[in-house]
Amino acid sequence: MSRVYNFSAGPAALPLEVLENIRNDIPDWQGTGMSVMEVSHRSAEFVELAARSEANLRELLNIPEDYSVLFPQGGATLQMAMIPMNLAQAGETADYVVTGSWGKKAASEATKFCNATVVADASDKNFTYIPDESSWQRNDNAAYLHYVPNETIAGVEFHFVPGGDTPLVADMSSTILSRPVDVTKFGVIYAGAQKNIGPAGITLVIVRNDLLDRAPKNLPHLMTWRSYAESDSMTNTPPTFAWYVADQVFQWLKRQGGLEAMAVINKRKADKLYSAIDASSFYSNPVAKDFRSWMNVPFILADASLDKKFLEQANAAGLTNLKGHRSVGGMRASIYNAVPEQAVDALIEFMSEFEKNV
Repeated sequence: MSRVYNFSAGPAALPLEVLENIRNDIPDWQGTGMSVMEVSHRSAEFVELAARSEANLRELLNIPEDYSVLFPQGGATLQMAMIPMNLAQAGETADYVVTGSWGKKAASEATKFCNATVVADASDKNFTYIPDESSWQRNDNAAYLHYVPNETIAGVEFHFVPGGDTPLVADMSSTILSRPVDVTKFGVIYAGAQKNIGPAGITLVIVRNDLLDRAPKNLPHLMTWRSYAESDSMTNTPPTFAWYVADQVFQWLKRQGGLEAMAVINKRKADKLYSAIDASSFYSNPVAKDFRSWMNVPFILADASLDKKFLEQANAAGLTNLKGHRSVGGMRASIYNAVPEQAVDALIEFMSEFEKNV
């Protein structure tokens, strides 16, 4: 078997141990004589899986009982619409902090449903920093404050949680499960699965129960968080295979020692890569040092004409998906939970050799 080191931003690497378990389960899952993809979501076996996955996630993130854990479809992008639909009545104001492409997209989507106000905007420096919280122009009557703790494309990360009494809504798609989080500081946490949870097709939403009743009565059933909370996320047929993989990943995370252990590994991986970049005159990272991401590390070659050669040689060396997002160019290494430390070591060694030989 030949495996490469996959630095994709998403769909992203999955733990090899999980992939091997999936391979073994495909023809006959739990003695059912069927693949999990063939089993009814109403079966006792799948209901048990769903309950176990929620319990394990609650343990990993220490989620209090007054929060609901939902597994809807549609990705984080659908939640960008469901958030204002569920939290802000027509005419109400919602605050948005825009520190990258995903925050910008969320704010734009919210304008269709409420008075979405951008209270801080980092586009003046091409999304390479986070404006000081004291400068945010927040509204006292805002229904919620939305932000993206880690911007996947720009590689900008909050290393603090915004304060205030307004319900805090966070798109944690590219940082969820990479370290411990104090869930009680948030009204809503949401995340697409395809980075640290599992394959694309399922979404995680963690919502404080008192916020479930804000949705207007005329909202379509599947657009309300309450419909998922009351049906254990089985209002309609869920993406069973994606849910099964997420369950496998949660179990794997527990075997690694939980999120405290993952935080140590993830910080070490990021520190290594940034140190290598900073020590070089050939590579650079555009993000202000106080706001660098642990998960997504963009870097630029001193000579952009060498980008193609770099990528070709990296691919030949088994270092894949390093091309930066089309909106920013350059390179980007996404080093999520399932990307082993050996992958980062191999990338650093390759970068050093490439610099010496060009």
